[in-house]
Amino acid sequence: MNQNGIDLNAAEAIVKGLRREEVKHIFCVPGESYLPVLNALYDEQDIQVISGRHEGGIAFMAEGYAKATKKPGIVMATRGVGASNLSIGVHTAHQDSTPMVVLLGQVSTKFRGREGFQEVDLESFFRPISKWAVEITDVLRIPEILAKAFRVAKTGRPGPVVISLPEDILYEQGEFTFRAPVSIPRPAPSIKEISMFQHFLQIAKKPLIIAGGGIRFSGAEDALLEFAESFQIPVMTAFRRHDVFPNNNDLYLGHLGLGITSEIREAVDEADVIFAFGTRLSEITTQDYSIITDEKRLVHIDISFETIGNIYSPDLGIVADIKEALLALKTINIDEVKGSGDFIWKEWAENRYTKQKESIKQLYQKQDIQSKIIGYLQQQLNHEFIITNDAGNFAGWLHTYFQFNHKNSYIGPTSGAMGYGVPSAIGAAIASPHKTVIALSGDGGFMMTAQELETAVRYKVGMLSLVFNNQMYGTIRMHQEIHYPKKVIATDLGNISFKSYIQSLGGKGYQVTSFQEFEHVYPIALEHAKHAPVVIEILTDREQISVSKKINDFHT
Repeated sequence: MNQNGIDLNAAEAIVKGLRREEVKHIFCVPGESYLPVLNALYDEQDIQVISGRHEGGIAFMAEGYAKATKKPGIVMATRGVGASNLSIGVHTAHQDSTPMVVLLGQVSTKFRGREGFQEVDLESFFRPISKWAVEITDVLRIPEILAKAFRVAKTGRPGPVVISLPEDILYEQGEFTFRAPVSIPRPAPSIKEISMFQHFLQIAKKPLIIAGGGIRFSGAEDALLEFAESFQIPVMTAFRRHDVFPNNNDLYLGHLGLGITSEIREAVDEADVIFAFGTRLSEITTQDYSIITDEKRLVHIDISFETIGNIYSPDLGIVADIKEALLALKTINIDEVKGSGDFIWKEWAENRYTKQKESIKQLYQKQDIQSKIIGYLQQQLNHEFIITNDAGNFAGWLHTYFQFNHKNSYIGPTSGAMGYGVPSAIGAAIASPHKTVIALSGDGGFMMTAQELETAVRYKVGMLSLVFNNQMYGTIRMHQEIHYPKKVIATDLGNISFKSYIQSLGGKGYQVTSFQEFEHVYPIALEHAKHAPVVIEILTDREQISVSKKINDFHT
């Protein structure tokens, strides 16, 4: 080592750069194209490498880990074939605004463009579904590219960055200089923007807040709660962002997800000013881009200038970190907004909350096994838990019945990716070993990544997987019955004992057919799940296709 830098090979420089960014865990499926990086990691005591069974699984692990830590999830895989497998995790991170840095092996530079073994143009392949995709061609630029990768992944609207590593450059020696780790800028609204925001408060008669994932990433949950309560503005959460606002609060009006209740829709339709905080106003959140109409005023605050105006042109758009924005908005004079009495919208807000509460009360009267299990989990779980879910109709019970009253307690894929529940729970459990982590899956999504339970067994990762088994792709079957009644094709699945499956991998498994059986095995399973993966397979009624419908309902 000399005055200016450190003499290393490229692979050692990559690991050095990762350590500088305080990386603690890396998820991978090993590949010969990046063996020098694995070799460098062997000598790095401060980074644990988690080797999984499939690239799609480890990508979901890294994504769940990133959501739990609010730090970039790091994932490694080999060139074209491994990269293609993990692309689902990159797409999920992109749509979910999750920071991720992906390191991919690549064919040697002298083979590029010749359709070499497993060659894919990784920059072109990942560019549409990542924030930045780059191939390292100059070994001395490794510190620069790594620093930029973490900056891009963590700042603005977070997301995935993909770095392609040609095999031959990993052996090259160089002299490397590393700068300080990336810090996240926290822009705040200007005085003029705060004044304009106050104007929209003053003209509002039925204001509504839509709170998205930016609340969680900036750690703004408490600031949002204080703001909403100070001004008595009701709050809805964006799709699968339930935990950014306490669901048991009198101002909470529900979740803008799939199959919303008529009460939720009525509240949005009645609102005259919508305050969108840290949300990209996605297709599902906006109910197929239908809820924000021309007669409504829109005030949109987001960390990304590209998000504001991308779908709806706002009456006021503010580019800011949402926590800094909410803290800055505390300077607004509440008395000027209220006038001489209460807020003019107070009666409307209270009326909407009453209707929402009555709607939930009616739903809780349902007696199917799924409803009872979700109600039971509500009673059993304290604030030290994380729930993840896969994609599928089974998630409707969670979204309908479970109240997320504690921040950082929910991880779900806004991308709607199947196979997400189990591996994201493993990643979350590695990130938060002190928390109870529970994954909810249907049998279809569960089997797409169930092999990662062996990874959890091998690394002694404690988590509980609840599998709702109706032996079919239930969501697609429902849509078949809606559009093509009784013409069932490609949606039936085989009879698999998931209890036996997890036991064959070295974990604990249980199968239940009633709520009473579930109530009995749950505390036993949870005790085992402190140090190893456990599966409770729940056999459900095939006819109960969703929270509110049975298959026969589509035939009458």
